[in-house]
Amino acid sequence: MVLLERFGLQGKVALVTGAASGLSQAIALGFARCGADLIIADINLSGLKETASRIEAIGRKVVVCQCDIAKQTEVDRLFDLLDSSFGRIDILVNGPFAFNRSRPEDMSLEDWNQALSVCLTGFFLCAQGAGLRMIAGGAGGSIINIGSIAGALALGRGNFVYSVAKAGVHQMTRELAVEWAQHGIRVNALMPAQMRTPSVKRWLEDPATDPGLVTHLLKGIPMNRIGEPEDIVGPAIFLASDAAAFITGTLLPVDGGNLALNAGGSHTW
Repeated sequence: MVLLERFGLQGKVALVTGAASGLSQAIALGFARCGADLIIADINLSGLKETASRIEAIGRKVVVCQCDIAKQTEVDRLFDLLDSSFGRIDILVNGPFAFNRSRPEDMSLEDWNQALSVCLTGFFLCAQGAGLRMIAGGAGGSIINIGSIAGALALGRGNFVYSVAKAGVHQMTRELAVEWAQHGIRVNALMPAQMRTPSVKRWLEDPATDPGLVTHLLKGIPMNRIGEPEDIVGPAIFLASDAAAFITGTLLPVDGGNLALNAGGSHTW
């Protein structure tokens, strides 16, 4: 029983960005089920309100903030709300993304900058805001960045700027882990493969998408299925909890074996 308690989040305050849908929404709900109170942020206010109502149904306190993490003024406002609502932060999950699918030779500077501002700069701004408060509080904390297998190996298919941004997230994770270890702040990243989030569903159901794409994707996933948002919840709870007290600077694949499979290999005979 004592061991199981180390996975609990009772008494913790978590900030989860991108929580209106998809992976961050699933993580926010998982944290609530484990006892955390939350402040959730996203540009999608209606989605945030839905997430908040589900957290309240679990019986946890939740505060909603509509926020574009790519903008310093909005991140400052988010952390002001955190300070006034809770006065502390124990866990940060960086989750939002911008996906401007394009061939490198056709990509506009505007699309490049937008993707980097959300996927990388926004993560830094939130990590900095959380880190400052964790250092001042003196109790440490856990920062979890949502990375991607796209930041580890090239995917092609127009993932160019997204992959570059996620590779930056991975290196930022390592650097912050080293810089802030002295303060008891652990910084780790999760690296999902394709997950059946709302945006991925829209992509797969788009008439313009190759109908054979799922079959192609599954060739690279030994567990032979697309991931579900719930698959990310357990790993996130682990990294947020005291059960991972000696783990920092880790990039944890949640990918059904994708990164373990050589590109020239196959899980079929």
